[in-house]
Amino acid sequence: MDLNTNNQNMNNVNPANNLSAGKAAKGCFGLGTAGGVLVALAIVIGIWVYTGYNGLVTQEEEVKTAWSQVENQYQRRIDLIKNVAASAKKYANTEKEIQLGTANARAHNQMQAVEATADSLSKVKVDPSDAKSLQQYAAAQDKMLKDAQLAINVVHEAYPELKSDKLFENLQVQLEGTENRVATERKKFNETAKEFNISIRKFPKNILAGIFGFKERAYFSAQEGADKAPDLESVLND
Repeated sequence: MDLNTNNQNMNNVNPANNLSAGKAAKGCFGLGTAGGVLVALAIVIGIWVYTGYNGLVTQEEEVKTAWSQVENQYQRRIDLIKNVAASAKKYANTEKEIQLGTANARAHNQMQAVEATADSLSKVKVDPSDAKSLQQYAAAQDKMLKDAQLAINVVHEAYPELKSDKLFENLQVQLEGTENRVATERKKFNETAKEFNISIRKFPKNILAGIFGFKERAYFSAQEGADKAPDLESVLND
């Protein structure tokens, strides 16, 4: 047998030669230990980014949902006040020529002003992430309520019999109940915003928040006494 042929066969069965060939193949087609670690790390980071981002999106949507509930109650308040005003104005409209004169005109004008304010506020769109806008809108809502209370008082002075009107009485009861709902939804909004704000400030989610542009949400700061429903009965009897 040829000597060269024997040497070739020995090389083919030599374990050292096979190991070298395996390393060479791995170097060409594999990633090696360091490469494998990098791939695993990239997968872990990818999963963290995926879950972290989706979690922040979910929390942000919960904040938006909470604010929409506040807006729903604000709108309900506006609608009720407009209905109260319409109910009261019917007395002024049907008794314009009676001796009540000045009181009648004052009551009618007060209710018109309340209706105009309610119409204006119903068209306002608020960005709950803007603290200044949030507070201004809340203040305008509370002022509208106080103006409505004063207007109701004026109308009651002009038309004492209005208090016995069932529609008017029912609207007052609903309006008082709405104030409790407004306070509840404001509280829920603050709690939801707080959870979101904590998430985007804590490490390491603050990194994701910075990368993807998640920003803190403003809190609703109620005016003193805004957590209590107004006593409309006492207002009417002032």
